[in-house]
Amino acid sequence: MKPTFLSLSFCIFIPLLSGCWDRVEVNDLAIVTATAIDHTEDDQIKVSVQVFIPRALGSGGGTGGGGEESTLVRSGIGSNLADAVSKLQMHLPRKLFWGQCKVFIFGKDLAKKGIQEQLDYLTRFPQPRDRAYMYVSKDAEKVLELLPPLERYSGEVLKELSDFQIGMRITMKDLTLMLTNEAQNAALPDVKILPPEEGKKETETIPFISGTAVFKKDKMIGRMNANHTRGILWLRNEMKEYTISFRPAGESGEISLSPVTSDVKLIPSVMDGQWKMTVKVRTEGNVVQNETKLALLNPVIIQRLEKDFQKKIKNRIELAVKQLQEEFNADIIGFAEKFHRHYPKEWKKVKNRWDEVFPQVEVKVNVEAYIHRPGFTGAPTSIPEDEVKKE
Repeated sequence: MKPTFLSLSFCIFIPLLSGCWDRVEVNDLAIVTATAIDHTEDDQIKVSVQVFIPRALGSGGGTGGGGEESTLVRSGIGSNLADAVSKLQMHLPRKLFWGQCKVFIFGKDLAKKGIQEQLDYLTRFPQPRDRAYMYVSKDAEKVLELLPPLERYSGEVLKELSDFQIGMRITMKDLTLMLTNEAQNAALPDVKILPPEEGKKETETIPFISGTAVFKKDKMIGRMNANHTRGILWLRNEMKEYTISFRPAGESGEISLSPVTSDVKLIPSVMDGQWKMTVKVRTEGNVVQNETKLALLNPVIIQRLEKDFQKKIKNRIELAVKQLQEEFNADIIGFAEKFHRHYPKEWKKVKNRWDEVFPQVEVKVNVEAYIHRPGFTGAPTSIPEDEVKKE
């Protein structure tokens, strides 16, 4: 009986162990590396994908190496994103694979009309990564067609810039949370195309992050330039390591500090009906360049520079807050979450009219800025000793 039982068991369970019935060979996949989504003139949805070309690897390719191009761009147009993707599939001999798509770019026209429907498709469809980076661009499809001289394709350029935190770093998951949080406001990096060098083709250049697109609900209402974006990064505690330059009072040259690290805390308070937010910043850096005539080994001068350093940061944060409160009335910095967490009862009373309260929030910025190392030389190089300012 035992041999018969074992044979019967094998016959029953072996078919159930087949784990490759739905496999798809890599050679049958069109690997998407970046995607652009935009409106057409007749109010249709256009999806364009940057597809990796595997044979480019074997030819020593890549756009910067003189070989074959490493990607191609294909598009599909439909009544919605799902329909556009199905039309796109008709233009490719391989099955679209979204698991390696690390970049999604919304066209500016689409962003102004609303991105909720497109985001709904991306979050429901299981293949796109929730850690893919999200952007806005006036030239979304053109960004995919660029042939960067250093990286293999333009999508990789944007990914590397976001990894370095050149501007805001927003993933699909972050965007979804921002649009469903208390304030329901969001922000995405705004991408432009760097003009090509003289003698180069229009496509022989790279995309870059030029500022921040501000969203109210799911609609883009405006943009912030690079300087104001730095203030937003301070408020969101996303300034990790970067270089900052400022002109000390009474000097013609600038002092540059790098790397600058920081720690930022948002402290809410509600007293007598007045909503207040205190922004506490602690930052430090090392001097990497001195264009002034100041002798940096003097502690008195260092204290002077630290005050100028503080004013620079404070001014940048205050300008960003002012634009958000007065121009956009959009809370993309998380004030609503802070108030909700610390004052749930008070928050419940203003939840449905946060648009009225946010512009009235009194914001106080306190900055502690320190210079740890003035460098190996105290006095500026190539300046006579009698011209160096020691006090």
